[in-house]
Formats: sequence, C-alpha cells, structure tokens
Amino acid sequence: MLRRRLNLLFGGDEKRVDSRTIYVGHRPGPATEAFIPPKFCDNRIVSSKYTVWNFLPKNLFEQFRRIANFYFLIIFLVQVIVDTPTSPVTSGLPLFFVITVTAIKQGYEDWLRHKADNEVNKYPVIVLEDGRKESEKIKVGDIVEVMEDETFPCDLILLQSSRDDDTCFVTTASLDGESNHKTHYTVPDTEKDLQSLSATIECEQPQPDLYKYVLSLRLVWATLKNTKKIYGVAVYTGMETKMALNYQGKSQKRSAVEKSINAFLLVYLCILISKAVVCTTLKYVWQSQFGQDEPWYNQKTQKEKDTYVYLKMFTDFLSFMVLFNFIIPVSMYVTVEMQKFLGSFFITWDKDFFDPEIQEGALVNTSDLNEELGQVEYVFTDKTGTLTQNNMEFIECCIDGFQYKNTDSMSELDGFCEKEELFLRALCLCHTVQVKEAGPDEIDEIDGVQVDGLAAGLSQPDEERGFIASSPDEVALVKGAMKHGFTFLGLENKTMKIRNWQNDTEIYELLHVLNFDPVRRRMSVIVRNKSGETLLFCKGADSSIFPRVRPEEVDRIRMHVERNATDGYRTLCVAYKQLSPEEYAVADAGLRDARLALQDREEKLMVVYNQVETEMSLIGATAVEDRLQEEAAETMEALQGAGMKVWVLTGDKMETAKSTCYACRLFQRGTELLELTVRTLEDGGRKPFNLVVCVSLRSWSNSNQEYGFIIDGATLSLVMNPSPDANSSRYKNLFLQICQNCTAVLCCRMAPLQKAQIVKLVKNSKGSPITLSIGDGANDVSMILEAHVGIGIKGKEGRQAVRNSDYAIPKLKHLKKLLLAHGHLYYVRIAHLVQYFFYKNLCFILPQFLYQFFCGYSQQPLYDAAYLTMYNICFTSMPILAYSLLEQHIAIEILLDNATLYREIAKNAMLRWGPFLYWTVLGIYQGLLFFFGVRYLFSNPALQDNGQVFGNWSYGTIVFTVLVFTVTLKLALDTRHWTWINHFVIWGSLAFYVFFSFFWGGIIWPFLRQQRLYFVFANMLSSVSAWLVIILLILLSLLPDILLVVLRKPRGPHARKVLL
Repeated sequence: MLRRRLNLLFGGDEKRVDSRTIYVGHRPGPATEAFIPPKFCDNRIVSSKYTVWNFLPKNLFEQFRRIANFYFLIIFLVQVIVDTPTSPVTSGLPLFFVITVTAIKQGYEDWLRHKADNEVNKYPVIVLEDGRKESEKIKVGDIVEVMEDETFPCDLILLQSSRDDDTCFVTTASLDGESNHKTHYTVPDTEKDLQSLSATIECEQPQPDLYKYVLSLRLVWATLKNTKKIYGVAVYTGMETKMALNYQGKSQKRSAVEKSINAFLLVYLCILISKAVVCTTLKYVWQSQFGQDEPWYNQKTQKEKDTYVYLKMFTDFLSFMVLFNFIIPVSMYVTVEMQKFLGSFFITWDKDFFDPEIQEGALVNTSDLNEELGQVEYVFTDKTGTLTQNNMEFIECCIDGFQYKNTDSMSELDGFCEKEELFLRALCLCHTVQVKEAGPDEIDEIDGVQVDGLAAGLSQPDEERGFIASSPDEVALVKGAMKHGFTFLGLENKTMKIRNWQNDTEIYELLHVLNFDPVRRRMSVIVRNKSGETLLFCKGADSSIFPRVRPEEVDRIRMHVERNATDGYRTLCVAYKQLSPEEYAVADAGLRDARLALQDREEKLMVVYNQVETEMSLIGATAVEDRLQEEAAETMEALQGAGMKVWVLTGDKMETAKSTCYACRLFQRGTELLELTVRTLEDGGRKPFNLVVCVSLRSWSNSNQEYGFIIDGATLSLVMNPSPDANSSRYKNLFLQICQNCTAVLCCRMAPLQKAQIVKLVKNSKGSPITLSIGDGANDVSMILEAHVGIGIKGKEGRQAVRNSDYAIPKLKHLKKLLLAHGHLYYVRIAHLVQYFFYKNLCFILPQFLYQFFCGYSQQPLYDAAYLTMYNICFTSMPILAYSLLEQHIAIEILLDNATLYREIAKNAMLRWGPFLYWTVLGIYQGLLFFFGVRYLFSNPALQDNGQVFGNWSYGTIVFTVLVFTVTLKLALDTRHWTWINHFVIWGSLAFYVFFSFFWGGIIWPFLRQQRLYFVFANMLSSVSAWLVIILLILLSLLPDILLVVLRKPRGPHARKVLL
C-alpha cells in the first residue's frame, strides 16, 4: 500500500524509463523481486579546481597557454640545444621565477576552496542505519535525521516530523536569501517505525529545475525551523542535488587586460621575428662579398661554405632570436601576478568595507580579476537578500478612498466605522499565516523584530506570539492589523480566531483557501462566521482585483495604489464578497471536483477560482515596504551614472520585483515598461515571437523615451529554447536588442540556470561586454560563475555565493567603492604597467638591433650578460611595481563623487591600439636617441683625459646607463601620488644600479671565464664628455613627456591627468 502511494506521489510509472528506483533504508522489496543495489554518486561537494595529483600538470598546462611563457620555454630550449650568444640562465631563471610564483599563488587560492569544501563535507550528520557520520558519506536511500536549525545535507523526501500535524517549516535563506518559512508535509500513511519501513521510491532522474520537483522534496542547504526534528530519505546527493546541478563548473576566467597583453605580445613577436629575419638576411648578403666572411689568412673553401648552409642559416636565425628575445617581457607576468596578489590586500584592508554587524570585511577569492572591476558594463543582481533585506513593514493603507498611515489612528475614540472593521478583518483572515508560540526572550524569526509591545492591551500570551508564513508580506499585513487592534490568534481544526479592537474573540470556520499563483496574482479565503454568513475575502495585485470589482470603487483607490507603487512599496488590493448559500454550494462542489481531478487539475481549479472571484466589493489597499539594503538606491544610481546597465535577475514574483526596481530607482516615474510574461501571452493570445517583435518595435519607436523591460522565466524559456520550426536566432537577437535599448531589465521567476543563460547571452554578444553578477544565495552561484566577475554578499545565513565568488563584500553599498574607486585605480595601474613594460623593453632591445649593423651581424651582444639578466628583474622592476600598487592619479573621494569618471576608462580605453602605438613610437624614438647619441659621442677618438679610447663594452654601458635612468625617470614623471615607498624604490633603484656597476666591474670574479666590465663603469664616469652626453640624452628623451605635462590643459573642476 505504501509503495503504491509513494509511486503515485513521486511520479512512479511503469512505462517511464527516465527514472530511478530508491530503496528506503537500503532494504530490498519482497523476496519475489530481484534486488540489485543501485549505484549513485556520494554526497561530496566539490568547488575546488585542483587536486594534489593533477595540480602540477594542470597548472603548468594553464600557465604555458600564455604566449610569453610558452615562447620563453622555446627560447630556453633553443639556448640549451644551440650555441647562442647568451647563456640559458638569462631566459630560464626569469621563466622559472614566473612559473613558481604563479603556481604558489593559484595553489594557495585553491587550498582555501578545499578548506571551505571540507567544512561542508565533514559536517557530522545522523543516519538512522549507521548513526553519526560525515556528510560526504551519505548514500542515496539513507534515512537522515535533521534537527532544528540544521541545514539539509542533501535533497530529502520528508518521511516523519516531530510536529503533531506532520508538517515542518523550512527556510531557504542560504539558497535564495529568503528568510520566510515554507510549510511542507510528510508522506501520508508512513509507518511510524522507520527502522522496519520497507518501501521503494520511483522518482525522476536528477534535473536542475528548482521549481519542478516531486512532492515533499527538501532541497540541500535549506534550514529546518520551528520543528524539533524530521526524518527524510536521501534521493539526490552530492553533485546530483538540484543546487549542484545548477552549479556552473569553475572555468579559468581571463581578464580583458590579459587578452590585450596577448595581442600586444603577438605584435612584438612579429617585430622580433622581423628583426631576426632582417639580421640573418643581411648577414649572408654581407658575407657574400669577397673578404667579409673570414680573414685572408683563414679563408674557407667553397665546399666548406656550401656545407649545411641552410642549417647554418637556421641556427643563425635562432641565435638572433635569442639575442633579441628580451623584447618579449616575460618578467612582466611576474610583476602583474605580484601586483594582482598584493593589490588584492588593499580591498581586504579597506576599513570602509568592514561591517560591524557580522564583524567581517571584504574577501578576495580570486585576485586575477582586479582590473576587471574597472571595466564592468553590465551588472546582474539578485533581488532578495541583495537589493532588499527581505524584511517587510506595513507602511500605510487606503480604505474607501481615505489614506491611513501606520502611525495614524483609524478612528476616533468611539470606535471603527464599518468599512475599517471589514478591512482589518480581511487582513486577519485572508492569509496562510500560522501562529508560533515563543518564549518571552525569543524574537520573531521573520524580520528579527520582537513581537512584544506591537499592540497595546495584549495579554501576555499574545505578546509572546510570533508568526510563520510562506510570504513575509503576509506577516507584515497581519502585524499591521495587530497594531490597529485586530489580532490573529491562530488556526486550529479549520477554525480561525481573531481578537477585535473591543477585546472580543471572533471565530470563523475556514471553508476553502484559493491559493496564490503568478497567473491570477491573487489569493482568497472562504470563511463562515458565527451568524452563518459565508464570506469571501480576496487580496491581490491591482491589475488582478480592479477588473473584478465595481468601477466606481476603483476610482477612489487607484490613485493611492499608483502613488505607492511609484514610491517603491508593494501594493495589494483587498476585496470581499458575501456568498449566498446557492453560490457557496456551487463553488464548494466545483472546488472539490477540481481537486479530485487526475488530469488538468490546475486548469479546472483556475476555472472555479475565476467563477467565484467575481462581482466583489473593493474595500481598500495596503502598502508594504520591502526594506532595501542600506544605500541600495544610491548605489544603483551611481552604477548607472558610471555607464553600467543594471539587470535584476530574481526568482521572486513580478509585482514584488517591480516594486523593488522602483524603490532602487532603476525604474523612474517616466519609464515606460515593456512586459513579456506568461500573463501578456495569455491576455494577447499571441505567440512569443510575435510579441517580441511587437515589443521591439515599441522600444525603438521613440528614442527619447526611457524604457524598462520585464520578462519572466517561463517566457524566457520560450525565447531561449524555441520550438524546432521557429527561427531561434531571431528570438535571441531581438530579445537582446530590446534589452540593450532599455535602461534597466527585470527578469523574474528565474531558475538559477536561466540566470546563467542570461549572463552568458550578454557576455557573448557583440563587443563582448564585461559582465558582473552579484548575489547572496546558492541559487546565484551559476550566474556568479558565468559572469566575468562574480561578487558574493556575506549574508547572515549561507555562504555558497561567497565561496564561489571572485570577491565577497558584506553589503551591497560596498559595490560602489569596489567598482568606482578600487576598480578604476586597479585598471589604470595595470594598464600603465603593461604599456610601460613593452615600452621599456623596446627601448632596451632596439639599440641591440642597431648595433648589429656596425658589428658585421656577428650576434655580438651590446650589453653585458649581467645587465641582460638584471634589467627587468632588478634595475627596473621595483619602481613600476610600487607605481602599480600605490598610484592614485585621481583622489578616491573624487572618483566616488563623480561616477562619470568611470566612463573615461570604459571598454579597455587605455589598452587600445592608439595608446599602444603612442608608447611604441616613444620607445622607438628613445631607442634611436640612445644609440645614435652615444655613437655621436664616440666620433671623438679620445674621450679620456689620458688619451685612451673607449671600447665596445664602454659603448654598451653608456647606452645602458642612459636607458636605465630614462625609463625610471619617465615613471617618476607619470607618478601623481607620491609616498615614501615611491621615493625609496625609484631613487633606490637608480642608486642600486650605480652601486652594482661599480661592484660588478671593480672586483675580479673567479667563477667568470671572462670579465667584460672590469673597471669599465669607473673609467666611463671619469670622462666629462660621457657625463655630458648621459645627462643630455636623458633630458632629450624625456622632453616629449615634459612638454606633454606642461602644455596639457587641466580638464574639469579638478585638475587631473588620465594616463595614456
């Protein structure tokens, strides 16, 4: 009997193939049936990317996907295999340093993810068959005991509850941020002794739809409330739970800056190859001339010249590649990694991000995306728990056209009028609220506000009474009625009790509840009072109630409803109807027949609902405020002022979400709303594609009109997954064009994977805009992982979003500073770092290329090996690192006050081809000046007082000295925010270069086979001509930057410089 009932309830069908059979408690069925234990996945949750075994190969593979890393690996192998002019150490050491630092950083970040996973997987649970064990060891079929305030370790079907009515209450705050209590029921006719229960469950295979599940399924990470304990059987575990199936697998996120770096590297790689080809070609052209290949006393025969000629040309080409390979700045990756890792601590240390309520600040899970915070074009935000606190408060009401504030008295001392009493009775009766008896010190779990003292004159038991409901706005309305003297006392055995303002108890028999649904957008109750009158009370959205009441009543209420909705309040209209015995008999029979129907039950119920809820009398309307997060509206305004488009993706009802959008100022008074929902489809009787075309024409018809767009999950599934005979690409393209023409977009009743689909659609659209997703619940994880940047809100309950995010902040208001200040500065800093590295390496290697024209293309290095190795690692690395960590070209206060400054760096403005060309031309100009300026100096045969001449190593040392001083002082000119650290590293780097040159050339090093710089630097500085040329060349090299600073006019109210 029980097996048959379970099969009926959970979709068991003998003809169904796509299902799974679960043996409750792992007990096989009757002996006549063959028992084959099914195999299901374990209950482990995995959010990490690496394991101990695959870390090394996987991390190395990801790192060598970078062009520079792979290139230097090839160069290093060439230096090892082929006889090249420089040592393999010059390439191998920087490459090893880059790979090691990056691996340590990424390994540390993944270790933190492993640590978070272990907290979940090692959590102790009680299994009826095995006693206490770790959560990850739960198997499908285990009967799990869950105590009050514990989270469900997997998806469970409720078998038994400690409550007498076989119900339990659950909150899903850790899933979707909603703290309201949801009521669920146990499987009927279940044996009390679960130890001896023998049953099987036929249910569907795991699928991700959160809003489509078998009866009494408890989702993982939901929390048991107001119930001492329950027993449930595990049906989906681990990565097969509904929330895990909505989890987008972790992928390597790459920033737009990294993509720009790769593009610039390709350009410089082409320059490098061109240089090597030119030098190799000219070498063999020059050597083809008589007497140029070798001295007259050691001439080669023609046979020797022709032997392996192509192999020699190839090895010469590789040698030139090695000689010029320093134009590719491999050390830039080290600096970038260090800048990202160290820079992320500034977010963690920011005191403005500290929240005293939870005693925590911001958290950085992935430092690779710091600069993306300054490039965001689309913000996708959850509503409940992110934009709002999910904390409802009764604000005001309108009764028969008269407005009553929450603080106002509804009547004079002589009592209420008839309409006021009827309105307050409706609020006390038309709901699904249950009373929770609490201790005197307990607080109401709905909104954290004590019930004590809400209504004067209540007895002690009433003061301790709290409320539980599936919707927090229902609790707010019941509390609002309580403040004005009408108190709901509870529901027991289909009997509702209320206490009126005269302290008399009124009893009503609850006959039927006409539940709320998103299509009707209203709910009703049918009750009978002591005198035998049958009353229907109905509350719902104005668009749903107004057509069902008399028009003259609507006119008195409509203005108040529209004003409250514009102010961002959630509005509900309240109506009633007195049913005659004949009307009730027809309604009762219709409802009973519809509820017993096996097919089309919902449609039949809808017909009866619509028949009953007609010709009602409108009593009034309510306004409830869903409290916004602190500074939510100001934050949204700032983001829109910065040029970002904000989309709200929520699983909540459309009316609720629309009110929130108005309150957050995403929708303004003049905004025309374009709606594409199930209701508009049903009202218009049109196909989705035709409606999309109609809406798109409206959105383009008036360019001066601001539009907002609203779509629900059901309609979105039709747009994203149309029928095979439809033109699917037109659906998506039109939908995307509509959304991009709107100032704000609201997507309601969304499943988690649908949120990720929306983010992916925008992310892959034309122009590849940078996207950011922000949420606080597990149902936001998919869109957080899908977006370029994922932000988690540190809510009071649940940390799934935080664990899977790139950054976590305590409150929504912190997003403003994170993007407008930190994001802006991070992008400017790293963009300057990238351009500066390419520039200084071009200055470094161009004289080496020009030198080949004067040394017979012999691959003779211009610089000593020590200079080649230490130029990027020691002499020029620290100043740019300090700049990229500390620079503030605009003060943080100005960035926060002027959101439009964010637009100046939008769309990767500082790493486009224009600024790149400027830096490249500057590098070529300075490189030519270094080489030919020193060559002009060497036209004088005697540069020392004793008449001695300088050699080729003196030539290279003078060029290198001018180079180091020029690129360092260039950075000093670009610095706007000086600290003692900047002074220390800039002047310290120059001092270190001078000290190293004296030290390296002033001692005979026994481990060197040849010491090229012995006393070269000291002799160079003994020449007045050398001093003069060095100073003059530095000034001439910096002249363009000096003129740019002097001649550039300051813009705006604050003089500032936006770096190229």
